[in-house]
Amino acid sequence: MERKTLAILLAINASMFVAELILGWIAQSTGLIADSLDMLADAAVYGLSLYAVGKGGLKQAKAARISGYLQILLGAGVLFEVLRRLLFGSEPESTLIVIVGGIALLANIICLALISKHKKGGVHMQASWIFSTNDVIANLGVILSGILVSLIGNRYPDLIIGTLISIIVVRGGLKILKDANETRKSAGGA
Repeated sequence: MERKTLAILLAINASMFVAELILGWIAQSTGLIADSLDMLADAAVYGLSLYAVGKGGLKQAKAARISGYLQILLGAGVLFEVLRRLLFGSEPESTLIVIVGGIALLANIICLALISKHKKGGVHMQASWIFSTNDVIANLGVILSGILVSLIGNRYPDLIIGTLISIIVVRGGLKILKDANETRKSAGGA
């Protein structure tokens, strides 16, 4: 059952990564680009978790650790993109941000519903639960940023949300690393 759930989650997140990255670039939205990279990280996590299904605690912890490091790396990449757009400018397209953010929110609610049955599973499944929960929060932030860009008429809400999403991504990565290390220690790993 875990394997089937993870395969569905992987497909949803990989598809949303491509869609959000392209549309985020078109919309000049750091929030959407940040969320697309979060979808990429999630797809990688689901792929690693798929690998870890049925394996021992040490292999699950290793898959979760790789996922945690990937999350942190992508979060740092988003911070770089926010800084680049802050320095060189951008013109975020609020309507596109809200629409794509809404579609991503729906996709992540579906993922959260699917993974909720497994959130008490191994550390690899707990990592998947953390990612899905963070994604719903990030999507709400992206939608809010699109609305604020429209109301205020400048790019700063998008830059702020992009920054906040990257912080959420990095925090999620750190939590996953902590959980993976605890699992590794309890499973007898070094």
